Amino acid sequence: MSGDFTESVDPFSLFDSWLGDAEASEPNDPNAMALATVDAAGLPNVGMVLLKGHGPNGFVFFTNFESAKGRELLAHPQAALLLHWKSLRRQVRVRGSVKEVTAAEADAYFESRARGSQVGAWASAQSRPLESRAALEQAAATIAGKYPDVVPRPPYWSGFRLTPVEIEFWQDGAFRLHDRIVFRRAGASEPWTRTRLNP
Repeated sequence: MSGDFTESVDPFSLFDSWLGDAEASEPNDPNAMALATVDAAGLPNVGMVLLKGHGPNGFVFFTNFESAKGRELLAHPQAALLLHWKSLRRQVRVRGSVKEVTAAEADAYFESRARGSQVGAWASAQSRPLESRAALEQAAATIAGKYPDVVPRPPYWSGFRLTPVEIEFWQDGAFRLHDRIVFRRAGASEPWTRTRLNP
């Protein structure tokens, strides 16, 4: 996207443009993003996930629903995302509500994963205590033997779609005079407002 990004009127088009730039410049995982959740006590948690879908319907990522983040999102279906592209000196922050993706969406993405990753989804009791690396490798070997051909999607493995009510774009500026704009809306069907922010 050419010109001044702070004049953009559609956050999804701007995000598409920035992600495209990142895919051309970032050496590893341009779709990596920090996911912030909250536990039952209100204590924040943050971890990295991969963005696997995006557009006007929201931002999609997949995980083990029995993991810490999975349990937290199911109990408190609101979250925040942060994508930071060091090579471009840009970042995007997103906040909103989350919902499970459809079974068809989860199946389609799971089928697209490498076999080793499919096996790993079964072998790892994510976020729970692990006796040893050897125990994990044995669990993976057992699963690989159980499913020599097609590895089905585990019933506890699926995805979430975050529907944003706030998307902020930040670009580094000289002498810390950064450029920032934030798009906000009251709900998914409401229009966006755009505000330029001080650095």
